[in-house]
Amino acid sequence: MTSPDTSLRTPLTSLVGAKSAKLLAKALDLHTAGDLLRHYPRRYAQRGELTDIAGVEIGEHVTVMARVLSAGQRRMRNRRGSILEVTITDGTRRLQLAFFNQTHYHQRRLRPGAVGLFAGKVGAFRRQLQLAHPEYQLVEDTDDDAVQEFVNEIIPVYPAAEGLPSWVIARCAHQVLDLVDIGDDPLPEDLRQKFALPSLAEALRSIHRPEHMDDVYRARDRLKWDEAMAVQLVLAERRASAGTRPAPPCPPVRGKLADAFDARLPFELTQGQREVGEAISADLSAEHPMNRLLQGEVGSGKTIVALRAMTQVIDAGKQAALLAPTEVLAAQHARSLREMLGDLGIAGELGAAEHATRVVLLTGSMSAKQRKQALLDTASGAAGIVVGTHALIQESVSFADLGLVVVDEQHRFGVEQRDALRSRGSGETSPHVLVMTATPIPRTVAMTVYGDLEVSSLRELPAGRSPISTTVVPAVEKPAWLRRTWERLVEEVGKGHQCYVVCARIGDDGEDEQPSEDDQKRPVSVLELAEELRNGPLSSVRVGVLHGRLPSEEKDAVMRAFAAGEIDVLVSTTVIEVGVNVPNATAMVIMDADRFGISQLHQLRGRVGRGDVPGLCLLVTEALEGTVARERLDVVASTLDGFELSRHDLELRHEGDVLGAAQSGKRSGLRLLSLLRDEDLIARARQEAQRIVADDPTLTQHPGLAQLVTELVDPERAEYLEKV
Repeated sequence: MTSPDTSLRTPLTSLVGAKSAKLLAKALDLHTAGDLLRHYPRRYAQRGELTDIAGVEIGEHVTVMARVLSAGQRRMRNRRGSILEVTITDGTRRLQLAFFNQTHYHQRRLRPGAVGLFAGKVGAFRRQLQLAHPEYQLVEDTDDDAVQEFVNEIIPVYPAAEGLPSWVIARCAHQVLDLVDIGDDPLPEDLRQKFALPSLAEALRSIHRPEHMDDVYRARDRLKWDEAMAVQLVLAERRASAGTRPAPPCPPVRGKLADAFDARLPFELTQGQREVGEAISADLSAEHPMNRLLQGEVGSGKTIVALRAMTQVIDAGKQAALLAPTEVLAAQHARSLREMLGDLGIAGELGAAEHATRVVLLTGSMSAKQRKQALLDTASGAAGIVVGTHALIQESVSFADLGLVVVDEQHRFGVEQRDALRSRGSGETSPHVLVMTATPIPRTVAMTVYGDLEVSSLRELPAGRSPISTTVVPAVEKPAWLRRTWERLVEEVGKGHQCYVVCARIGDDGEDEQPSEDDQKRPVSVLELAEELRNGPLSSVRVGVLHGRLPSEEKDAVMRAFAAGEIDVLVSTTVIEVGVNVPNATAMVIMDADRFGISQLHQLRGRVGRGDVPGLCLLVTEALEGTVARERLDVVASTLDGFELSRHDLELRHEGDVLGAAQSGKRSGLRLLSLLRDEDLIARARQEAQRIVADDPTLTQHPGLAQLVTELVDPERAEYLEKV
């Protein structure tokens, strides 16, 4: 029976007991009744139906309903005792279980033909997927209160964790449903009626205790609306707020820097570059801030579009700032901008052209003297273009008159960082903002992640870009392929070309030497592999090393040496992922490629094939065939279309925290909403959110919606709700 003294904000300790509450908090970061009730079942098992085992992934916690195929004990070779090996099946694929304690007890229970839920962390033993000492509940154990849900035809299966199997979560969720007063519905009644949505109370009960699968479908539809509305309300407010702020108008000025730069371009702009350039030029001329996302394939020429926008702003007497995610990329951008501008980028120096500007680099690890001069040039306005990392956001950096902020690789930055630069305009004005990404974005992601931005796309590659072939190298299954990989690099160097080798970690006595719990095997490191290659298969070529822990000057020196052809093979971390342009580099080997996401792999291989010679990318992996990790690599090898890859990327991973800083690690409020499958729902929620915010900008008249936003979107990302 529910109690009026309880609500979705009630701590779990008073509802499920201290022991269970502690487990839920530690394992799943669930602290209140609302947290638990919004921890929805991942799927539903039905009596007589076994789980499809295909797709389980090493390192993840899984719960599967399966049938015992066989069970047998054997002596352990290296220590006393025996091990019970059990094979379970879904009728198509098999999964191994291993028990090291109480083997006789488990063997008596796990007889061939027995059906149950098995929960544990997926590992690998002798090239087979395995659950070591999993927890389990057999279907016939219906007398046990902990598995009373097995009496039902539909059994919810929850995202679980070690020591907290699905059936324990189910028991806690049922207990909370019986005790909590869910209270007023956050969605307005007119909206629920318009889209025939059940109440929140009905939806929560149906998703945790469904009698029929139709109950689940209706509940999911309603709960997706909660998630979509929470995100779209934040974005609607951001759009409304941006539209009211003034910006410095920067209309084109004829006969100055922009015209001089265009006249010196050694190539013809693509049709896409011209069209996007015209849209950006119109935005810069307006009295309200431009907020535009420029997405384009790797090598599609986004930087030239951004530089043309910067020259227009400089002609209007303003400054432009370019924010890059790493010091290596910031230095590369500064170097590239100076090269493209030539004598138009050396104002104040001998030989500078008329209307020239100055490009300044500002990063956190510069020497005191360099930093002092860069800060002075920025504050005085001597620098028309300031390039840097997050150091540009610091309060100690003062701009004379900032008119445009260009953010490169937006997926590395969050809303808060972008807003910090937006606030750096002079007086009451906000600078124009151009966000760039080489990770193509499906429309639904653009409506959510970048819903406050206008979106432009560059799909056409400039003339002269060469094709890149990509091959998966299964190092364990085919060790000869790995040997051939190093031979191929030597051959490339012999033709006068250069190569990259990318590793997932640096490797020294620091923290990243320590393997995580989820790792079956530590990924190879830059320092280990570079030494091995120098003394082995690449002993005949010049091998260089680059990683993020090198001093800034050393990183820059290494990149200069590689660009000058003084290094044949560069062994590096992902610091070369974006922006690095060495046309003579034709081959890339990515070690432990399964450790990287689809978009990152696509970005990395974009560093080769930038000249007139076809590129080669080799993805080295020990991932088992048939796993999601291996499937990701096969997808990358199958196409060079970044827009197609972005859809695959979303299909194979969780949508994540759509409003957060990219690497914040905070728990996402999106659990049901799919940015691929729910396009129509997201579009409708966007319209409703715009209508509501237009009439009630601070949601004062909609306290339920205000609370929904604070529950599902990190409060610090919804600053306007502080006024409620």
